[in-house]
Amino acid sequence: MRARVYKSTGSWYQVKSDAGKRYNARLKGVFKTEDISSTNPIAVGDDVEIEEELETEQSAVITDIHDRRNYVIRSSPHTRWQHHIIASNLDQSLLFITLKEPRTSQGFVDRFLISCEAYHIPAILIVNKADIYRKKELALFEEWQEMYTTIGYTVLLTSVLEGRGMDDVRGLLQHKTTLLSGHSGVGKSSFINAVFPEMGLRTQEVSGWSGKGMHTTTFAEMFDIPGGGSIIDTPGIRELGLVDISKQELSHYYPEMRQYINECQFNNCSHINEPGCAVKDAVAEGYIHENRYISYLTLYDSIKGKQY
Repeated sequence: MRARVYKSTGSWYQVKSDAGKRYNARLKGVFKTEDISSTNPIAVGDDVEIEEELETEQSAVITDIHDRRNYVIRSSPHTRWQHHIIASNLDQSLLFITLKEPRTSQGFVDRFLISCEAYHIPAILIVNKADIYRKKELALFEEWQEMYTTIGYTVLLTSVLEGRGMDDVRGLLQHKTTLLSGHSGVGKSSFINAVFPEMGLRTQEVSGWSGKGMHTTTFAEMFDIPGGGSIIDTPGIRELGLVDISKQELSHYYPEMRQYINECQFNNCSHINEPGCAVKDAVAEGYIHENRYISYLTLYDSIKGKQY
């Protein structure tokens, strides 16, 4: 029977059948011998085929996986040359970011957006903790809001603590499968508690000595939303490396650059040192935000391997 994966612990999976019944499931042995490039053969959000185990009605075996519509991946935290599938079959992603306690860098935001662009997943930026922001942080928010909304992203300012913007975010979630991501300490668990107060997810303060959030979610997990839709909570991500994206492809995942790429003098233009570069001209004329171009240069340099 067909089922959907709601939680993955690496060896066991919680799945729900199309009929609404939940099972604790394990992989059939053949999955472990297949040539799978990711560290996790099954991810939250996957549609799978299962067989009930005879000895108990609550256990099942995963016998097959259906083709994924899309997925988001990151570098494996343990093996540099492999990747880890964060979640699959998504309608959209919400990246929770904060401008202090902890501070989310633009580089992290852009890496996440590029990963979503590469796998055709609409991304929305949620700038949380508005209740602690002062003039400096609010000015930065306005700058980021203009920079990202101009190129097509939705940017919302929220405060889970005060309930600010919660109705707007809830509205975005209805009848969709949504990935929630971000550093630890940015308020994902608090947000889920606001949407599902009966769940009482654990939350933690930001680590005082490092200024970074501490992990409260160990495994990715999906929750159904009353009225339709689901959210996938993910472990707090400290770093997000670009996977399977070449230097030559990178500019294609910057929406504001795509319209200029074909106007460059050279087909293989890297938009760095070449003459007749339409992207550099657009930066100079203010059509592409300078900070986004600097982000592009930084990420371009960070990509290893061949250019083409």
